[in-house]
Amino acid sequence: MILQKKIIKLLHVKPKIIPKIEIENRIIELKKYLLQNTNLKSLIVAISGGQDSTLTGKLCQITIEQLRREKNNNSYQFIALRLPYGIQKDEQDCKEVIKFIKPDKVFTINIKNSVLSSELSLNIAGIKISDYVKGNEKSRERMKVQYSVAAMTNGIVVGTSNAAEIITGFFTKYGDHGVDINLISKLNKRQGQLLLKQLNCPQNLYLKTPTADLEDKNPQKPDEIALGIKYNIIDSYLEGKEINISDRKIIEKLYLHTQHKRNTINIG
Repeated sequence: MILQKKIIKLLHVKPKIIPKIEIENRIIELKKYLLQNTNLKSLIVAISGGQDSTLTGKLCQITIEQLRREKNNNSYQFIALRLPYGIQKDEQDCKEVIKFIKPDKVFTINIKNSVLSSELSLNIAGIKISDYVKGNEKSRERMKVQYSVAAMTNGIVVGTSNAAEIITGFFTKYGDHGVDINLISKLNKRQGQLLLKQLNCPQNLYLKTPTADLEDKNPQKPDEIALGIKYNIIDSYLEGKEINISDRKIIEKLYLHTQHKRNTINIG
């Protein structure tokens, strides 16, 4: 219980939320951030077709629309990036997400050639990467592209990691977790669903089976299979609820084994 309380305090997850207030607070803080950094005019989000990027993208679009009205300044924009590796198996979901968010701009940049080029360069050097490591290459290539777009549009990269992913280290170091700002890091998975429901998101999008979809040999592999535990149980843990000992051990082992992904150590 001591470690559970420590983790909850660290991640600032609330046991209960009011979706409307959580939405409003994030929009207010994001607007404040942009106004304090007057050179910033764009918000950049990679849209994968999953729950987290759908929620993050929608919050960003609403924020930008409000800023344009309130400041009478049309230079603010939200840019959604589609970054498939070849042909994405859930491409139809991605199209539905874009239709729901209604981004100001959408760019599609296929990362496959870049990832294959990196893999080839490593092979030539005598390093053959595994399918798992190649998945991380995909994530880091996507982040690189986002920062290139951000640099050319006076923008910032907005992350899509939720608290359930952060506690378990279920993200790529310097990949999908390498961002400027994160809107949903204090929300667990089911809280994110509540916010999307409040925003009138189509149910099939926010109830979709979560998948990082990074492995060639296991396309669309569910997160819960990769983690070895269900998100509902992780969510309950983050809300301070009692869960059985075996599940607690799985969560805390994942947390302790992935500390290096959350903390950069400076020595000397």
